[in-house]
Amino acid sequence: MEGCRLSVNDLACRRGDRLLFSGLGFSLVPGDALQIAGPNGTGKSSLLRILAGLLRPFAGTVERTGAVALLDERPALDEHLPLGQAFDFWKRVDGGGYRAEELAALGLADLLDVPVRFLSTGQRKRAAFARLKAQGTPIRLLDEPLNGLDTAAASTLLEDTAAFCASGGIAVIASHQPFALAGLRQLDLSEFAS
Repeated sequence: MEGCRLSVNDLACRRGDRLLFSGLGFSLVPGDALQIAGPNGTGKSSLLRILAGLLRPFAGTVERTGAVALLDERPALDEHLPLGQAFDFWKRVDGGGYRAEELAALGLADLLDVPVRFLSTGQRKRAAFARLKAQGTPIRLLDEPLNGLDTAAASTLLEDTAAFCASGGIAVIASHQPFALAGLRQLDLSEFAS
């Protein structure tokens, strides 16, 4: 994770005829965590998609050193496959692995033969988080990561994110919920609304 960087300069996002935000800038280095806040519709998810390279900005630049992984409401797991086979697909693509103890800690070890479509919202979120961890990227983009999680799973995700940043990773978190992380910087996207 050494040497990862994420910088945004004079970024603007337009959706249809509406300019969601403009003039946005920040820079993150290894160990940094940034929470993106703001009311619904201010562009938090759009910002994360821009940072991931999935959406083009209306203006401005994003510079990053290091691979990026995105956790959002779409778990990117084949609905028709059992969870274990869905993980195996991504293991071949990402090259990462799923350790049995991590799956057990996320409450997924007993669900590997269950088709993804039958998993609850929280189980899908935990499965998506397991995939994110297995990717091993130095930059994590987390879009409403606590939604649908019970208290224990939310605590596991928070602890893992803290350890990830402590080991030199960068985390950008868009969340309406409090995200208790030491050293977490805050950015209110509504301050950049046009």
